[in-house]
Amino acid sequence: MSGWTLTLKRPLALRLDLRGVLPGLDDPAATLVGYGNTLVPLAEFFTASRRDDDALVLEGDLAKADRIGWQMAGGTLIVDGNAGDCAGGAMRGGTLRIGGSARDLAGCEMSGGLVEIGGNVGDFAAGTLPGSMDGMRGGTLIVRGRAGARFGDRMRRGTALLFGDAGDFLGSRMVAGTIALAGRCGAHAGYGMRRGSLVFAGAAPADSPTFVPAVADAPVFWQLLARDLARHGGAFAELPRRAIRRRLGDLAAGGKGELITLA
Repeated sequence: MSGWTLTLKRPLALRLDLRGVLPGLDDPAATLVGYGNTLVPLAEFFTASRRDDDALVLEGDLAKADRIGWQMAGGTLIVDGNAGDCAGGAMRGGTLRIGGSARDLAGCEMSGGLVEIGGNVGDFAAGTLPGSMDGMRGGTLIVRGRAGARFGDRMRRGTALLFGDAGDFLGSRMVAGTIALAGRCGAHAGYGMRRGSLVFAGAAPADSPTFVPAVADAPVFWQLLARDLARHGGAFAELPRRAIRRRLGDLAAGGKGELITLA
């Protein structure tokens, strides 16, 4: 087996860049990671022990460790604690599970795989990196806690579920994909969205003048979408049995997206 458990030796004084620390490592001790403005062997920060499976497990408070799971293509990576910025960023496959919270840009520009976060996330989760045009492009992002602002900004594909509350500009500039929210959302949900679906399983957002009621029903589409979301449980479990209200927009951006609330 090629699995490892890496245990943080002491709290981090500076931010640590863990890109390249992925499942399947042959020798974690020799892996170089960014620390401040230099590269340092991973063994400087972690003790390594073999596992009986193929998973890579990181133990300790890694709130100052960024890019955990960056460009991950397969395998299982488990964080037993918090994570820093860009957790699961540009991920293409595999499973990343974070027991605690993650900072900004969690799941940014991911195109495949599963990211599950037990706590909260910061701003721009499932969104885009600075300077890019596309946010999340595929896969599934599950956040058990709450999210900051701009969740799903420029999202193009995939599914993002948020069990807690969301900040302002949920699904802003969204191009396609599905965002489902169980809690409350802040102001300007769907701002500038072109296509895609925002599903509100809890409180409905305030009506926006740039979203208009849908004329036609979409019962087949709703049943397919609702059943897919219901398998995640919680507030989403009852969706297939609920009637809905659809509003289309953002008309200010020529958009054809939809805000779906429970009737």
